[in-house]
Amino acid sequence: MSAKTSAAKTTSPEFTGRHMWMLMIGFFGVIVTVNIGMAVLSSTTWTGLVVSNSYVASQEFETKRIAHEKQLAAGWASTLTFENGAVTLKLVDGAGTPVDLSDVTVKVNRPVGGHDDQTLTLVRAADGTYAAPLNLGAGVWDAHVTTAETALGPYELFERFSAKGN
Repeated sequence: MSAKTSAAKTTSPEFTGRHMWMLMIGFFGVIVTVNIGMAVLSSTTWTGLVVSNSYVASQEFETKRIAHEKQLAAGWASTLTFENGAVTLKLVDGAGTPVDLSDVTVKVNRPVGGHDDQTLTLVRAADGTYAAPLNLGAGVWDAHVTTAETALGPYELFERFSAKGN
């Protein structure tokens, strides 16, 4: 038997400086793109609730949760609207009767930035709704309604809404 050996030379592509440069650009390009995307998303989404004292808020949480369950069981339903330069709160019980609240305050603020904040005291109208004049610029706003203690515990309402401006 004749042994013919063919020494086929296999060549592999060479890894050059140009390949390393493209690899580095691709790697850091992905990192920078993801970081920019996350920064844009974080500035345009819900920022979370901020409380001045988290310890006090944690102590009040259970009381507020129980009150909220009682209010839901009683059929309380609320509607907060901003129209024609006024904010209006309508709160009714399961029978459709307006719920009598004493002191009702609304803190209205921008979700991000901490500017243009306003705190209003709502006044009860003859039909059982609560209202106050409110001038807002165009954009997204958060409203936090609080009242004095009710028969079913403390009442709070958080709403996010858009305004076209006054």
